[in-house]
Amino acid sequence: MTVTVDELRAFLAEQFPQGERYGTLQSLGDGWAEMVLEVTEEHLRPGGTVSGPAMMGLADVALYAALLSRIGLVPLAVTSNLNINFLRKPVAHTDITARATLLRVGRTMGVGEVLVHSVGMADPVAQATITYAIPRPR
Repeated sequence: MTVTVDELRAFLAEQFPQGERYGTLQSLGDGWAEMVLEVTEEHLRPGGTVSGPAMMGLADVALYAALLSRIGLVPLAVTSNLNINFLRKPVAHTDITARATLLRVGRTMGVGEVLVHSVGMADPVAQATITYAIPRPR
């Protein structure tokens, strides 16, 4: 692992402060990351479910963290594709978690999968496959 959880938290706070709105980094390893989103009224949509954009944001930042655990603190790595499957309704007013795992990292691209869970539910509420473009070193 190239980056520690404390280093990544500091990096995200400095380079991507708006990311806190998408969740908090809980743990990190070589090619994986876990995040949690404390669900509030702003994350809910009519019908009392967590909104799709809230789950997408959590998944995206979680994979960004997993990628940086492998390649180091590269601020210009950006999402180039995100595909998400909403599998079941999350529990309203209950935190959601994301576990991101890298599937492949090359010189210019990283691909990973994220499972999103509603705390207390055994089965995932969403599954995402995300691709990140990695800038070439100068």
